[in-house]
Amino acid sequence: MNEALFQFIWQYSLYQPTGLQTVDGEPITVIHGGKLNRDAGPDFLEGKIKIGKTLLVGNIEHHVKSSDWLRHGHQNDAAYQNLILHVVYENDVKDVARNTPTLELKDHIPAHVIGHYAGLMQAAQKLPCAGQHQQVREITKESWMSRLLAERWEQKLADWNVMLENSAEDWRNLLYWRMAANFGFKTNAAPFLMLAQSLPINIPTKHKENLMQIEALLFGQAGMLEEDFEEDYPRELQREYDYLRKKYQLKPIAKHLWKFLRMRPANFPTVRIAQFAALIHRSIHLFSQIVETHTVKEIEPLLELTASEYWDTHFQFDALQKQVSKKSLGKTSIQNIVINTVAPIQFLFAARQDTHKLQERALQLLEAVPAEQNNITRLWAENGWVPENAAQSQALLQLYNNYCSSKRCLECAVGLNIIKAAS
Repeated sequence: MNEALFQFIWQYSLYQPTGLQTVDGEPITVIHGGKLNRDAGPDFLEGKIKIGKTLLVGNIEHHVKSSDWLRHGHQNDAAYQNLILHVVYENDVKDVARNTPTLELKDHIPAHVIGHYAGLMQAAQKLPCAGQHQQVREITKESWMSRLLAERWEQKLADWNVMLENSAEDWRNLLYWRMAANFGFKTNAAPFLMLAQSLPINIPTKHKENLMQIEALLFGQAGMLEEDFEEDYPRELQREYDYLRKKYQLKPIAKHLWKFLRMRPANFPTVRIAQFAALIHRSIHLFSQIVETHTVKEIEPLLELTASEYWDTHFQFDALQKQVSKKSLGKTSIQNIVINTVAPIQFLFAARQDTHKLQERALQLLEAVPAEQNNITRLWAENGWVPENAAQSQALLQLYNNYCSSKRCLECAVGLNIIKAAS
């Protein structure tokens, strides 16, 4: 038994409610256990109980052992002087909470509740509920996944809101920054965002008709044009960037921030920067186009990008490849951008406009995209929970990263059902 589990048992009434009595032998009826308090002070607020014939309304404190009252120093804290009940798992020291009735629950908690919790906590596998989540009703899982997706977006969009405020509510700028981070995907998202933030959007926009100048600005700001090149094209980019750098008083980021190791060449940051340059070159009103699109089929053509001709035979500067191949943004990458940039920015824009219909449309975009394939979604699939679309795979990513990996089963709807289930 621990305090988190004990509070959980009380919160969800996972104890036998009949035959309760204080340690002094007075009968207790719990009408309402109170609201869990996550701030300082008593554990449950506004509880309602009846002791004998007396109705009491107020705050309730919980401890695994009654001696914890003294260990936590509550005897000297005014916030704990007017409680209606002190609930303990084991009453190891008598009369610690003077003038407050004490209820010992040890003999009223079903063995299977503690047993199921222990099973989850002691599970050796990465998913504590592997082999058990199948017993949870599908409607419970679907409802929980909807909440998880909302939680994931709430966390993500909190940062986006700050970025939007820092850019004077310029939605074009927010899209530019977030799209850049997305082109870095997981490995190079941070330096890609730094690159975009080091190059104000108005500068590449002024040169959007000239792809070479856009590439010069991006590769230069990425710190990738500070070498002695052998080939003509990087030399041209270098000369162009030297001029533009002085003109706009630019300062590049450090080249060492970019990661190439253990990556497929098609995902090298050099290729992604060239593709991002192509996006800027061809996009005139990208934000309005993205916000106004209704379906994935409408969005995909906006993101079907191919790097410039130099990259047909290169993955890096001065490294000629014998095999010629167009460096186009693949369908999986486009779907990744829809999931991680397009749908969230549509949702945020709709939320700022207080338009529920547009918010629903952003969610529907995710439902129209296939589920992501990664180590976490494969782990869920191997254990019998196969996401049907990107909305579900995003929810399962949130579930694993924020709950399963740290065994927050007491805060999970699936864990709650497993713990509550009778043996």
